[in-house]
Amino acid sequence: MYEYKAVLYQEGMLGSLFLGQSKIDPVKFTSFLNKNAREGWEVVTMEKDIRRMLLFWKREAYVVLMKRRVK
Repeated sequence: MYEYKAVLYQEGMLGSLFLGQSKIDPVKFTSFLNKNAREGWEVVTMEKDIRRMLLFWKREAYVVLMKRRVK
């Protein structure tokens, strides 16, 4: 039996406000994934999403679906 978790991962709003667009920092995203892996979560799938913020700015986000075995 498995349990599932859906997480929306996105960077903060400051990059979007100052730069007009915010991209995911690969180092922070890797750290996020590794932290969850240490807790037993395994990525099943992920979807990239460009989200609008305050009408004019965009920021990149990922919807990550993870699973782990229930003991």
